[in-house]
Amino acid sequence: MDFDFLPKLPKSNLDDRTFKDLVEESILRIPRYCPEWTNHNPGDPGITLIELFAWLTDQMLLRFNQVPRRNYVAFLELLGIRLNPPTPAKCPLTFYLTRAQPEFVRIPLGTEVATVRTETEEAIIFTTDRELVIGNPRLKHILTTDIEEDIPQHLRDRTPANSQWHNLDETLLFDQSMPGNCFYLVLCEPENSIEGNAIAITIVGEAARTTGINPDDPPRKWEAWNGRTWQPILRDQDDDKTKGFSFSEIAQPTQGADVVLHLPQAWPETNFGTNYTGHWIRCVYTILHEAQPSYSSSPSIVGLAVRAIGGAVDATQCIRVPEELLGISNGKASQAFELRSQLLVERSKQLREYVQLRLPSGEIEDWIEVKDFAESGSLDRHYTIDSQTGTVQFGPLIREPGQLRQFTQQRKQLQPGNTIVKHSLRETQNQGFSPPVTSENALNERQYGKVPPLGAEIYMVSYRTGGGSRGNVQLGKIAVLKNSIPYVKSVINYESARGGTDAESLDEAVIRVPQMLRTRESAVTPEDFERLAMSAATGAVARAHCLTQPEHTTAGIVRLLLIPNKADINSFDFRRGMKPEEYFALECELKAEIMDYLSARKPLGVQVKLEPPEYVGVSVEIEVILEPQYNNPRDRDLIRNSLLLTLYRFLNPLVGGLEGKGWDYGRTLYPSDIFAVSQQIPGVRYLGTVKLYSLRKFDSEWFRADIPELEIDPGAVGLLASWEDENPQLHSGHRIEFRD
Repeated sequence: MDFDFLPKLPKSNLDDRTFKDLVEESILRIPRYCPEWTNHNPGDPGITLIELFAWLTDQMLLRFNQVPRRNYVAFLELLGIRLNPPTPAKCPLTFYLTRAQPEFVRIPLGTEVATVRTETEEAIIFTTDRELVIGNPRLKHILTTDIEEDIPQHLRDRTPANSQWHNLDETLLFDQSMPGNCFYLVLCEPENSIEGNAIAITIVGEAARTTGINPDDPPRKWEAWNGRTWQPILRDQDDDKTKGFSFSEIAQPTQGADVVLHLPQAWPETNFGTNYTGHWIRCVYTILHEAQPSYSSSPSIVGLAVRAIGGAVDATQCIRVPEELLGISNGKASQAFELRSQLLVERSKQLREYVQLRLPSGEIEDWIEVKDFAESGSLDRHYTIDSQTGTVQFGPLIREPGQLRQFTQQRKQLQPGNTIVKHSLRETQNQGFSPPVTSENALNERQYGKVPPLGAEIYMVSYRTGGGSRGNVQLGKIAVLKNSIPYVKSVINYESARGGTDAESLDEAVIRVPQMLRTRESAVTPEDFERLAMSAATGAVARAHCLTQPEHTTAGIVRLLLIPNKADINSFDFRRGMKPEEYFALECELKAEIMDYLSARKPLGVQVKLEPPEYVGVSVEIEVILEPQYNNPRDRDLIRNSLLLTLYRFLNPLVGGLEGKGWDYGRTLYPSDIFAVSQQIPGVRYLGTVKLYSLRKFDSEWFRADIPELEIDPGAVGLLASWEDENPQLHSGHRIEFRD
């Protein structure tokens, strides 16, 4: 069996005999070995047997002249190639309490939450990555300012004397009642962290002081300082029961109303160089769009209170397996043990996912997982794990020529930057070990990695099993607690789970190996930088593009444009497109992970810059003429949905373009492209007018062109995208009109 996608090179024919040649050769040997056999006609039973064995031999020669698939796999094994295991999907889970508690509530590490099990699908289980503490936040300060600043400095202290938050003097939240005014709330937690908590701020206000605004679209935004920037924390407009401090739905405003805020999981204390230390929240008076009414006068409040009602924590699609006994050591080399589960998630030392030995003497040893034993000494407590099969392998004993061993030791001493090698050399030097000088043909035995002592009990302290694309579930689907937790009422995921990929197949590994062997782990060519950027965070980067145009490059600087992989394109609903800020935002954590990976593999003196492409939005308006048999309301709705789905997929950085592999960088969009993809839909007779509108981003807002364009050129570092924005006044979606 061959790999159809490998290059076909000329192959030598090791045995060119055919079926006819074999039959004739056998008949010619009859007089010599069986002279009494004189009937050589085709109807003779003996001739039939000769033809049968000639056919079998011909099949054997056919396979003899080929390298079977099994041999190719053996070559990959000699190279140390392992199939990549599946990666698990991740998403934050929000737990809600039955009511606010006087004491803190802990959601333990490893809490399991699942999707609903149906008759056809098993439940998909997610496990929390850390312990979540739902604390008891306290108000510490309330501050106001006239201007919006990233680092607040010009502050007025409105904190009540003796912390009488329930009986505030009438406090104006926006002093000048102008956009840019804001107020800050500084919170503290006397005993435990409140990072990631969901809190409800009860605000008591004065009636009839905020006329002029639209209560369903108030001109304000809630944010929290996460240590780097101000992060939005109001998940939904309905979470603000004050309706922008208008209290329009409250019969008696003096009773107060709640604003539910979801705080960042990383929410450190800070003081911005002021005398106010704590966790900072702010509410900014801002006009989000032109048609949004403004405050005619500043809202005022007379009371504040805060309580924790839940919290959010990251979770991974996996099942956590606690302490598992692998077996008892027999004191020999090359021991292997099988875990009960397969498809392991990448191990984390912080989660105590490693092998531990309990010696007969009562001592406990923690061992270290390595990729292979190439750099392991006889005293190194190393082991390997095959993540696909769950096999734990300890070091082998290898017989090798003594001179080869001596040369290996000398090369190790010259190789810099390997802490494991240096550690092994120090141990051997302390023991007075020196490589033996022997004849070239002499054999020596070398132990790679320490042998577990005889009688030692071998445990896997913990590990996680799971992963795969099935974990990329939609928002709101993870809502079943596997075990009850005191005071916890419900759990939900407000974001879709992303990042889950299936295990690597053999065909995928065969494609990957030539790239790996070409330059190994060094980045030299633009293709090398692209490949290493995508392999730095497995499954987290969908596309990487290295700029090579002279006008966009600088000597000594490599510019990489990255598109994160935040959606499972196999199950994603493209009917509303993909907004760049939501699906293609390049997060700081991902950039740091890729930079750390590339820094050890790029040439010295080369600077790498990781950037997102310059996304250019596209809004299409088309007139469609249908075939007569499709010109009815039911078929029109079906064709409209098909057209929208086709356009959103075609104008997409991940699955767009003519080949369906993502819109090409710098490729211009023409009306003819819309004609080509639209007319592939059954029922579309032809198209009338096609109008293209571009959407470009200035600062943090998108703006749509007022007039249609003949073509949309995103530029060399640009990439086209399309989506239907939640702001209807932007008109970012596609518009389809049917004509008779």
